[in-house]
Amino acid sequence: MTLAIEARGVEKRFGRVHALRGIDLALEAGRTLALLGPNGAGKSTLLRLFAGLARPSAGSLRVGEADGARASAAERRRARAAIGYLGHATLLYPDLTARENLVFAARLHGVSDPGARADTLLAQQGLDGVADRFARSFSRGMAQRLAIARGLVHDPAIVLLDEPFTGLDPAAADALEAQLRRLHAEGRTLVLVTHELARACALADSAIVLSRGAVVHRAEGAVELAPAALEEGFRQSVGGVA
Repeated sequence: MTLAIEARGVEKRFGRVHALRGIDLALEAGRTLALLGPNGAGKSTLLRLFAGLARPSAGSLRVGEADGARASAAERRRARAAIGYLGHATLLYPDLTARENLVFAARLHGVSDPGARADTLLAQQGLDGVADRFARSFSRGMAQRLAIARGLVHDPAIVLLDEPFTGLDPAAADALEAQLRRLHAEGRTLVLVTHELARACALADSAIVLSRGAVVHRAEGAVELAPAALEEGFRQSVGGVA
C-alpha cells in the first residue's frame, strides 16, 4: 500500500488557539477523502498543511514523497509540484485573460506546452468561449471554474479542493463532480472539503468529521458513507462545538 498522505499527532496552533488537535490519518494513493465538519472545525487549516502552505506545530506529516520537517528544500519543492490546490480565494490575476492566467500558471510549473495545456483545460471547464475575457469580468461561478483549471494545470497527482462547489450553478456543479470522478478514475488522490454531504458520499472512499480541530467521526465504505450515516457524524461534530 502506497500512502499519499500520512499524519500522526498533527497539531496546529495560532498563539493560544488550537486549530488542530492530534490528527491521525493515512490516505492511500488514488483514493478520495472528504473532510467534513462545521465552520471553524479546522478543515481548511488541515488542507493548507497538506498543501505545504503552513507547517504543523507538532506531530509528523508526510504528503507525497516529502516527510514533513525532515524533508530537504528540494524534496519539499518536488512534493509541492505534485499537488494541485484550490483554496477559498481564487487567486486569479484580474487583469489577465482566462487563457493568460492558465498560461502563466503553466509556465510557473514548467509545463512543456503552456498554450496547449491552457486550451485543453478551458475546453474542459466550458470556458473556451470566454478565453480572451479578463478574469475580473467573470462571475463567481466562472472564476471558480477557472481557478479549478489553474489548480490542474500541471497535471498533479494529489488534488486538494476547499469547497470547490461554492458559487457553481447546478449544471456546473454536476460537471465538476463528473470531472472529479474522472480524476479519481485516473488514479489521482483527492482531498475534498465540502458541506455537501450528498456529493461527499458520491465521490469519497472515506471521510473524517472534524470538530474543534479534532477528528470526532470516521467513515469508510458504502454503508458508512451513506448520507444518513454521515449526517449522524456531522450532528456529533455540531454537538461538539456547542
